[in-house]
Amino acid sequence: MDPDALLEALTRAADAVAVSLASLEDWSLAGTRPGQYRSDLVADPAAVDVLLAAGLGVVSEESGAHEPDRELVAVVDPVDGSTNASRRLPWYATSICVLDGSGPLVALVVNQATGTRYEAVRGRGARRDGRPIAPSGVTRVDRATLGLSGYPARHLGWRQYRALGAMALDLCAVAEGALDGFVDCVGGPHGGPWDYLGGLLVCEEAGASVADAVGRDLLVRDASEWRSPVAGATPELLAALLDARTAATGAESR
Repeated sequence: MDPDALLEALTRAADAVAVSLASLEDWSLAGTRPGQYRSDLVADPAAVDVLLAAGLGVVSEESGAHEPDRELVAVVDPVDGSTNASRRLPWYATSICVLDGSGPLVALVVNQATGTRYEAVRGRGARRDGRPIAPSGVTRVDRATLGLSGYPARHLGWRQYRALGAMALDLCAVAEGALDGFVDCVGGPHGGPWDYLGGLLVCEEAGASVADAVGRDLLVRDASEWRSPVAGATPELLAALLDARTAATGAESR
């Protein structure tokens, strides 16, 4: 399947999630497992059914692996930022990244509250609502406005920070220069591949730099593996953020 056809399939999946959420009346916790909301339960089959019908394997945060041995596998978070969604804060998204044998190939991240769409194709750049995007170019932490997930034990040296609550969108904000960097400061198992792979490809194709906080490979196909992404508008800012995070939080278990 060519990248344009893949983007069409991902768009259909995100649109199906939007339809499922439009009729949802109860956005509260589902009581099924910790952190799972009713929005997650209605959005998951909407997205998974479309992706499977398009011939893709799927790894979903909510329902696990479906046909994972297919040549192309879509890693999906049907509602990234479901706590925001439950409180009607307009910062939650459907994030989908298609992997091939070489890694992330195509990504789509859609803010389901506003309709804003970020997309990226390996080697073809990144776009917001069809227009090319680029990071801010900031190289120093003391000049940076950062997005945080969790909160570090001490100040990382930022100029300002925001804790917005949806990693996929936070990374896309770095890609378009709305944030200069992003740091996952939550200790222990936290960031699944569905949380960051879509935003990672958007960042990298826009020209931003992304790495795991303790140097692990961010390309994860096993849903049981967790990572702590850090992103910077420039390689210099990324390196400074990694150093600052290590100094503030110490080493983590690999």
